[in-house]
Amino acid sequence: MSKLAHLTRSDGGVVLELAAPRANALEPVFLDEIRARLDEIETVSPQTLTIRAGRNFCSGGDVARFAEAVKAGQGRDYARQVVPKLQEIVLRLVALPSVVAVAARGAITGGGAGFLFAADCAVVHPNAFVQPYYAQVGFAPDGGWTALLAERIGAAQALNWIISDRRLEAEKLCDFGLANAVSQEPEQELQKLLQGGNSETFRAAKRLIWDAARLALLERRLAAETGAFLERIDASDTREGMAKFLHP
Repeated sequence: MSKLAHLTRSDGGVVLELAAPRANALEPVFLDEIRARLDEIETVSPQTLTIRAGRNFCSGGDVARFAEAVKAGQGRDYARQVVPKLQEIVLRLVALPSVVAVAARGAITGGGAGFLFAADCAVVHPNAFVQPYYAQVGFAPDGGWTALLAERIGAAQALNWIISDRRLEAEKLCDFGLANAVSQEPEQELQKLLQGGNSETFRAAKRLIWDAARLALLERRLAAETGAFLERIDASDTREGMAKFLHP
């Protein structure tokens, strides 16, 4: 069993537990583990896939690792080991026939928010928050911040959020339609939510909404995010942004 991302079965569905170091920082090996778990999930096509984690859901990319790679002249090479894998995961979650559900606590930041954006439903703890951090660090958005979030909350709202770098707390995530509820026990509340409706109706609706044309457009937009990230990673202002972020 993987120590970074492992599966368990639960009431006709599966649970994907994220358990990587540094609040599930999106490093290459961790992303590979998630991709491997998705391979397993796709073979069984469960009714539901629940994604959950520890006290912090996901902190996004490891800025220190990116900074080290850029300093060594390997920024783009390292980014190619991270961003395309994240984009693939986001696309696969959206395309998955299963109902994808997220139970989240604490930080959901940077590219780690892609899991939430790709989810069909979510319950968050009162201490949960989402923040882009791109404007501080200088990275181009990844994880669906432009490719998928604009689809969910509107282009103007998504752009304003990225530019302002606002931290959205749990209740505001519900207002934006990114979470269904706030609960002290998000895992249990999410199970109640999943059991409260007809999952086959949900799956049928998902197939109709995310048809081949819409998925193809999402794939192109995610690829565009990847290209922009690679262009920005070793820019001088990105170097400065990473240094300020790491040593405020």
